[in-house]
Amino acid sequence: MTACGKKGPPLPPLVKLPVAPQNVVAERRGNIVDLQFTVPGTNTDGSRPANVSRAEVYAITAPITPTPLTDEQLLKLGTKVGAVRVKAPRNPNLTADADDPSDEVEAPEGPGLEQGASARLEEPLTVEMLTPVEVPKDPKAPASTTDGDHAPLLGPLPAVLSRTYVAYATSTRGRKGPLSPRIVVPLVPPPPPPSTPAIAYDESNVTVTWPAVGTPAAVQAPADGAASEVLPSTPIEAARPPITYNVYDTTNPASAVKLTTTPIPEPRFQDGRMVWGEKRCYTVRTAESVGGFTIESDGPPAQCKTLADTFAPAAPKGVAAIPSEGAINLIWEPNTEKDLAGYIVMRAAPPLETLEPITPTPIQETSFKDAVQSGVQHVYAVKAVDKAGNASPPSPRIAETAR
Repeated sequence: MTACGKKGPPLPPLVKLPVAPQNVVAERRGNIVDLQFTVPGTNTDGSRPANVSRAEVYAITAPITPTPLTDEQLLKLGTKVGAVRVKAPRNPNLTADADDPSDEVEAPEGPGLEQGASARLEEPLTVEMLTPVEVPKDPKAPASTTDGDHAPLLGPLPAVLSRTYVAYATSTRGRKGPLSPRIVVPLVPPPPPPSTPAIAYDESNVTVTWPAVGTPAAVQAPADGAASEVLPSTPIEAARPPITYNVYDTTNPASAVKLTTTPIPEPRFQDGRMVWGEKRCYTVRTAESVGGFTIESDGPPAQCKTLADTFAPAAPKGVAAIPSEGAINLIWEPNTEKDLAGYIVMRAAPPLETLEPITPTPIQETSFKDAVQSGVQHVYAVKAVDKAGNASPPSPRIAETAR
């Protein structure tokens, strides 16, 4: 038998490339685009750790065409937004399959983010970015067949100017991995910001309110005397989307937390995270949806307030006195406040009418036995006290005489 094929030098090993960054998200606040994505942790063949040394983000402002830009055009004509370093494997060829134990390979090392970590970059939008990049025409594209004499009087509305973002990872030898899905960010002006919010709170919620922001008018009414000279008309343009709001906890300005899952239509928000003694700062941003993408305004100055517990518990209910030999037994219904510290029992004996506490510190029980002189009437009331020292009004007085 003869072998088919011919002898030659051994083939080089297959070069491992990192997968595309995952979970790419862009958020626009004012004129800042905040980009987040997950650093690759595997290669395109499913092995791990990823042969990756850095991840990069590119962006381009280009006209919308029936034929989208190729990946090569986007990277060649676009602008590099930034890059993040990633911990790399010492030997990219020593990998494990997806179902292999993690201790079979060395962990990536060196400076940078851990593989699989969340990365974040920001791009400030500038005036220069509003100019679309000139894309060379495709010589194979069909020529336009529109006859100027028979063209429609009005064409379609112009597309919203947008900026496209894409991310990819680079191997330890500088080879690019596949590109992530593209994220399109509209470049329309952001909505006007709201005023500084007001903060109020009770025992259950912090309530944040602010003046409503109106949708900017697209067309102004004609001046007096000019209406008769101008024919009635309707502007041919896309209507402005309604104004909504997002609320942020900016107690730590370096890591603001969005409290609204989706933008809310009303200028009011309740935060149920009540922790007494904790400082809270809030910022509200207006939001508009353009083509399914939410654009937020700049944020006004944050409003802060320290949550102080000044709310007394309710007065105990159902206080009853049961006489016995040389004592009066008091019972009452338990209070339901979460921060309840206990109860203070008060007593007055004729001819005095002033109630004086007979328990120097709050008691936890909802009963109390008071040893008193037989045949003498005593008057009782009970107060509830919380952990901040706030005392309730006294319960209704009740009088009883020990046997």
